[in-house]
Amino acid sequence: MTGLARDGGTPVRSTPLPTVMDSTGRRFGDEEVKAAERVLRSGMLSATWGTEVPALEQEFADVLGAGHAVACSSGTAALHLAVAAVDPAPGDEIITTPISDMGTVFPILMQNAVPVFADVDPVTGNLDPAAVAAAVTPRTRAVMAVHLFGKPAPIVELRELCDQHGLVLVEDCAQAYLAPAGDTLAGRIGHIGCFSLQQTKHISAGDGGLVVTDDAALARRMRLFADKGWPRATNERDYLFLALNYRMTELAGAVTRAQLTRLAGVVADRRTAAARATAGIAELAGVTAPPDSGDHVYWQYPLILDPAVACDLREWAAALTAEGIPANGGYLTSPLYGAPALRDRVTYGHSHFPLQDVEYPVGLCPTAEDLIDHRLLVLPWNENYTTEDVDDIVTAIRKVHSVLSKEAG
Repeated sequence: MTGLARDGGTPVRSTPLPTVMDSTGRRFGDEEVKAAERVLRSGMLSATWGTEVPALEQEFADVLGAGHAVACSSGTAALHLAVAAVDPAPGDEIITTPISDMGTVFPILMQNAVPVFADVDPVTGNLDPAAVAAAVTPRTRAVMAVHLFGKPAPIVELRELCDQHGLVLVEDCAQAYLAPAGDTLAGRIGHIGCFSLQQTKHISAGDGGLVVTDDAALARRMRLFADKGWPRATNERDYLFLALNYRMTELAGAVTRAQLTRLAGVVADRRTAAARATAGIAELAGVTAPPDSGDHVYWQYPLILDPAVACDLREWAAALTAEGIPANGGYLTSPLYGAPALRDRVTYGHSHFPLQDVEYPVGLCPTAEDLIDHRLLVLPWNENYTTEDVDDIVTAIRKVHSVLSKEAG
């Protein structure tokens, strides 16, 4: 094995891995082309009068075994629909995780509620139920759990906790399509499950969102919120409450219907590739592969590095990237509560509302901070990886480990 590429050695790969940023890592084919053409030739691109989006909603509800599905314009919009269905009063609290995309948190603020951050498990990065329980106050209205990187959060325990306190449980499943959870799937244990169709997700329409629930009242409120509070089903030109336009287009709906037929294969192939990678690095000291009890669907492939063995997290990421294996040290720059929007309370004008009396100090969630600063190394993952691609990933990890682990040095 030559020296590290960053030091002038030969990189493991000279050609890029398949990526969700172009056709090498996306499964778009004739079915999606025909779906888009079908809509364009129909002349109807709006779901308000079209047929594609209603058909998608029924098909997605069937896949998840849900009573209702509501389509919308993005994964963030899906989460906003969920928070709107919770209907918090200004200043009410919603508990969530500090490790996610900000699309998990901004819908809480947009409904004038306060995000409360609970700490996470040190291996999965998912919410710790004990930390959630400690964060519940009389103002808590809901818990929003994220299934990080495709590994389900402890959603059964969180549902039990929410039921004890009369809280709504929202599942952010943007990274966890078809992930087994309990005796069902992610998105089906909470009161509401939210999914994303953004470019990098398991299936994509460029952007788009889907929400599932068994509660007819929640489904109606979310459908109304996505359409300006307009009760079109009763043929009224009326507006029942403050709401936005988060409608999905017929083009996105049609493409998603084609993508939905590919979903099971995408998940299966990501799992197969991940199993090969995990076997290839199993004995590396200080490197923990993603825990998988048959429930991980690998939106990305996170590794946990032990600082007692591994050197600087971001040095590892840079070294792997130089080998032709893109890697992200920490996933985030900081926990979500450290982002300027929350840290500096940049919300509505200069009011700081609803965070005017809220502070998010360093050390609020020490496990999350430790993961981001010292332990969490994230590799992109893809359904189009060949066995040779996976073997190159393993070779690069082993190569970097041989040089940068403290035992080696």
